[in-house]
Amino acid sequence: MSDPAWLEPLPDAELMRATDRWAIEAQGIPGLELMERAGEGLARVVAHAVPAGPIAVVCGKGNNGGDGLVAARLLRRAGRDVDVLAVWDPAELRGDAAAQLRTLPGPPPEPYAAERLAGAEGIIDALLGTGSGGAPREPAAHVIGDILAASGRVIAADVPSGVDASTGEVPGAAVRATVTATFHQAKPGLWIAPGKEHAGRVEVIDIGIPPGAPGEAAVGLIRPDVLDDVPRRGASSTKFSSGVVLVLGGSRGLTGAPAMAALAAMRAGAGYVQVAAPANLEPSLALKLLEAMVVPLPEEEGALGPGAAEAALQAVGRADAVVLGPGLGRAAGTQELVRGLVARIDLPLVIDADGLNALAGRLELLRERTWPTILTPHAGELGRLLEVDSAEIGRARLHHARAAAERAGAHIVLKGDDSLVAAPAGHVAVSPGGAPALATAGTGDVLSGLTAAMLAKGLAPGHAACAAVQGHVLAGRVAAAPHGADGVIASDVIAALPAALSR
Repeated sequence: MSDPAWLEPLPDAELMRATDRWAIEAQGIPGLELMERAGEGLARVVAHAVPAGPIAVVCGKGNNGGDGLVAARLLRRAGRDVDVLAVWDPAELRGDAAAQLRTLPGPPPEPYAAERLAGAEGIIDALLGTGSGGAPREPAAHVIGDILAASGRVIAADVPSGVDASTGEVPGAAVRATVTATFHQAKPGLWIAPGKEHAGRVEVIDIGIPPGAPGEAAVGLIRPDVLDDVPRRGASSTKFSSGVVLVLGGSRGLTGAPAMAALAAMRAGAGYVQVAAPANLEPSLALKLLEAMVVPLPEEEGALGPGAAEAALQAVGRADAVVLGPGLGRAAGTQELVRGLVARIDLPLVIDADGLNALAGRLELLRERTWPTILTPHAGELGRLLEVDSAEIGRARLHHARAAAERAGAHIVLKGDDSLVAAPAGHVAVSPGGAPALATAGTGDVLSGLTAAMLAKGLAPGHAACAAVQGHVLAGRVAAAPHGADGVIASDVIAALPAALSR
């Protein structure tokens, strides 16, 4: 299946190597020409990022070093002061990189020395390329440390050295770039944390590879036009045809979470929203939610327990999508209720917050479901689901999001600035992020309500999750415009949803 138009392919290292071979062997484009275009683009990025002052080019012994040599040649011809620093003996260069060495004007590469970085306004990281994996070994690790300690702006060639281009994992020392000039298409590791934090601004350089290369990227970047096909209300719409959402959540002291999920669903266009919650919360929720119906459920000491199962299922009624979890709490009876309901709710289902905690170590329970299921965990919640430390989730976000999606047979939205939407078959969509205002309590509840609204409108689960993630990011940006990122609270994001989704 081809990627949807709203997903920009992010080829991993293996697919990129295959694409290069196809361009050379099937399309007849010389490898030297591809390297020349890559170096030209790299030189342009450097000239823009560092308009004056000396440049140091740190070259490795592979094609990445060859790209750096092209940039050095062009920058020297443009009158820039450029030092070329060879980490390995230039005699080890082969093929196209060796050919580029022979065209370098001015002084030949000199052996790498850390002090040569001290006066550089700009540093080109052409040390390791996309094919590099694992923690960098010496001498590369030491050189990366020197680059990190230097004061010059760093421009990475294709991928910052030390970042896994395919996964975003950073197993050892890694360069932190001001800009990454990446060739042909961006790589997953430039958009997935922690690699994203090392990439800086990402600029894609067209190196002349035509469309049509075989193979399909398993990772893609969510584009803004993911929202173009979201159904909108028309003259013949009714509150029911616009989408009916039920939020099942709440417990004593936790009324805000289900209220925010419900308000987000309404602001995202759902025509009819209900909140099913413990009966004691009805007055509080009714005050918060003038436009939503509150359905009181049997309670056990202020929370929902197994005895509420049949009433909860009856409340599902004519809903088009259900949110399960916001504010439910972690009582043993509540967790038992959640585990029983997930198999019996025959509707598209979004599971968040305490709904996720009830499934810790039991993701396989979701495989029994025949309806679409979307889970929206942060790293800590995903760690509990997979029974691994949250720090390990942070080190290998792509791997763990995929593992959870496969185990659950569901879509996983691993939240973060690089929110990952992982499908059970292994395909992953990545959010471009860029909304630090979302780093505040309650915005996860906003996302769950927004996701349910997209499901209730009839979108397929992958599309619904990606549209919700993109809408969430845009709303975070809109909310930050008058307040600044630090002044935003979750209700600001809810209020910003209509403007964000109409853009």
